[in-house]
Amino acid sequence: MNLVRFLPLAWCVFWLVPAGNGPLRAESQPGFPDFEKRVGEYVKLHKKLHGELTPLKPTHSQAEILEHQRELARRIRETRAQSAPGEIFSPEIAAEFRRLIAITMQGPEGTRIHKSLQRSEPIRIPLRVNDTYPEKLPLQTTPPTLLLNLPKLSEKLDYRIVGNNLVLRDVEANLIVDFLPQAIP
Repeated sequence: MNLVRFLPLAWCVFWLVPAGNGPLRAESQPGFPDFEKRVGEYVKLHKKLHGELTPLKPTHSQAEILEHQRELARRIRETRAQSAPGEIFSPEIAAEFRRLIAITMQGPEGTRIHKSLQRSEPIRIPLRVNDTYPEKLPLQTTPPTLLLNLPKLSEKLDYRIVGNNLVLRDVEANLIVDFLPQAIP
């Protein structure tokens, strides 16, 4: 008799992915095809709006680079004016992210991740979709052991930790695309 057949899926995942055996392979988890679709739609919008800008010629002028970044951000904001938290991190996707992060934080790497986050300069800012990530604040990196268990992103986006929230940030526009409150236990 196969006992796994009678157990809830969440218990099966705990049994099938014991702590310390490497990444959880987030891409194979339920909800992530929807996440990838939503991220893909955003990246397509980003590329379209970026393509409409006058190309930035090689320059050493930080002012020109910032102006280009701000113009891209302005166009994205206008197009996504009605966006709200949860557009990318839907309730189902958010639950799956929190579950994977909790498993990671309870595993052998959890203590190391917590220490890494404590050593970094803690960032605490109010989060709003389409806001600019404050330019003067450091970009707190997401610990690599945590990243291994999250879906991979396009080079246009990255994950950032702000307090105990997970932020999805547009790298070129320096824009908060969406965020997941209370992601880090």
